[in-house]
Amino acid sequence: MNPEKIYSEEELILLLRQQSREAFNYLYSQYSAVLYGVIRKMIYDDDIARDVLHDVFVKIWISINQYDAGKGRLYTWMINIARNASIDKLRSRGEIMKAKIQTTEDAVNKLEQGMKTELYTDSIGLRKIVANLKPEYEAIIDLAYFKGFTLDEISKSLGIPLGTIKTRMRSGMKQLREAFNN
Repeated sequence: MNPEKIYSEEELILLLRQQSREAFNYLYSQYSAVLYGVIRKMIYDDDIARDVLHDVFVKIWISINQYDAGKGRLYTWMINIARNASIDKLRSRGEIMKAKIQTTEDAVNKLEQGMKTELYTDSIGLRKIVANLKPEYEAIIDLAYFKGFTLDEISKSLGIPLGTIKTRMRSGMKQLREAFNN
């Protein structure tokens, strides 16, 4: 029986860039379990999680030339691919919120807290104040604070560069502060 060769990270990356199947098999045997664990924390269906794991390794194989050792370790890069693939799968299925479901008790507590927050923001007229902002600020703040979008998601959904979104968010928040102080 042949003992499996052990590669350093640099050797592995070099061989993967040369499209070595042996290196890819080694990568799979060493990292598939941990990447599957990352995926399963977000995707509860075993069949879908296995499909995502397959997609992750295809993406790693195809994108290995985009890996930059100066930005982090190979392991971290692969975990980010797994995490992003899981999020993409959840979004494509319209299930992004299912991944955030807590235990029943936690969900009830958070729902009650959310209701209190919603009542509080309505009682101070936050929605009315946001509605009085410039339209470009109103849309961004509405998506971020009332709909839970990240700035990156807002950028993609509105088709506006991320830097512009950040600038408008700061300006909108400044206007909100001024409105509350008046």
